[in-house]
Amino acid sequence: MQLIWLRSDLRLHDNSALSAAAERGPTVAVYLLSPEQWRAHDDAPCKVDFWLRNLRELSQALGKLNIPLLIRKAPHWDDAPKVVLDLCRQLKVGAVHVNEEYGINETRRDQAVGQVLKAEGIDFFSYLDQLLFAPGSVLTKTGTYFQVFSQFRKVCYDRLRHSLPRRVSAPGIQARLDIDSDEIPSGVEGFATPTDTLKALWPAGEAEARRRLDTFADAQIDYYQSERDFPAKPGTSQLSAYLAAGVISPRQCLHAALQSNQGEFESGKVGAVTWINELLWREFYKHILVGYPRVSRHRAFRPETEALAWRDAPDELAAWKEARTGLPIIDAAMRQLLETGWMHNRLRMVVAMFLTKNLLIDWREGERFFMQHLIDGDLAANNGGWQWSSSTGTDSAPYFRIFNPLSQSEKFDAEGVFIKHWLPELAGLNKKEVHNPANLGGLFGVTDYPSPIVNLGKSRERALAAFKNLPSRQSAGGGHE
Repeated sequence: MQLIWLRSDLRLHDNSALSAAAERGPTVAVYLLSPEQWRAHDDAPCKVDFWLRNLRELSQALGKLNIPLLIRKAPHWDDAPKVVLDLCRQLKVGAVHVNEEYGINETRRDQAVGQVLKAEGIDFFSYLDQLLFAPGSVLTKTGTYFQVFSQFRKVCYDRLRHSLPRRVSAPGIQARLDIDSDEIPSGVEGFATPTDTLKALWPAGEAEARRRLDTFADAQIDYYQSERDFPAKPGTSQLSAYLAAGVISPRQCLHAALQSNQGEFESGKVGAVTWINELLWREFYKHILVGYPRVSRHRAFRPETEALAWRDAPDELAAWKEARTGLPIIDAAMRQLLETGWMHNRLRMVVAMFLTKNLLIDWREGERFFMQHLIDGDLAANNGGWQWSSSTGTDSAPYFRIFNPLSQSEKFDAEGVFIKHWLPELAGLNKKEVHNPANLGGLFGVTDYPSPIVNLGKSRERALAAFKNLPSRQSAGGGHE
């Protein structure tokens, strides 16, 4: 008997571990509910709900192939070795198959499970699946992990030209086993059920992920490069939640992008090339997670930035979290996050820079808040984005590059369409006024919109001074832990 232990790979098609297990013999699937671990990782209630809804879809799809899906409880990952071993003994399992996950806790969990199984004579196989390249296989000439994305991307493109990662075929129907699938719970204690409106924005299942990918690759990808920065336009693929949960694979995304671009990587449609770059950014940050484990431990990639004099400003942090900073583009973005579990990528950078530069509040506060609300929350991407914006990370924005939320707003939401959608109290303002109502001196009838909590010019100077006072800003090179 083969056991596929599902984690962030909730799909039937192009699933490396599932296909490998099914090829070896009769297969059973298991998913572990780990609410204590999820809480420790700040996983959002809407994300937990999304996983459960996708598990329900996957259970039905596996059921048609006579592959039962069992649910077990391992509240903390420390419980996983015993829970998996008990199941293996019960079902007389000869081998457990998993797709690799990255991050310190994930790696330790899998090592612990592998050791316990091997001691019992049970094989433990792990497969490359949520990445195009294994961490450690894309290195600099001196054998270290890349710290600059453009150099990493160049090597990836060279590899992809010579050898494209192949998709694996879905398992076939197996003989019926005398094992019933478990019911998928509708919720997990400690994680509130999101609104029906939010759920409706993110339908579960591979068919929906595939529909989004096909629609994007057929129609939208041509405009991706020119429209992806405008939050009022449907310029992005809306696939991040499906990628994070593994409802669709990066291989499927890469093949769809190449197919829309006649197989070209760096020529042809600029939209397709730009989108492939985004897939590689996702890849890059996962490699960073493995190469520089300190980022898994809430540590800055650039060690010298640990000395930054972050401000303790609970009232300003609360205003940021609650979308009442008095800067419309920031507040609109935060309302989008709170109501949909997602935020447009351009705005993720704008609100992150505002928190870490204008308010000079520790990036870890923002990183945690995002994880607690994002349906596509992913440690590597979220940490990478926050550290980039706060100038503490790899390949990060130079510390003196500080987005001005007003000019970003005027540039990327010129008509105020996005702002007015999320801040209907500003709907009566014209397209000039809507970016900075404070200019009107409170005489414009918008009584329930706050004044800005910070002076952008003075706060920018404060941030520049804090960064200039750091010890030498040399590269964070080599500091493996």
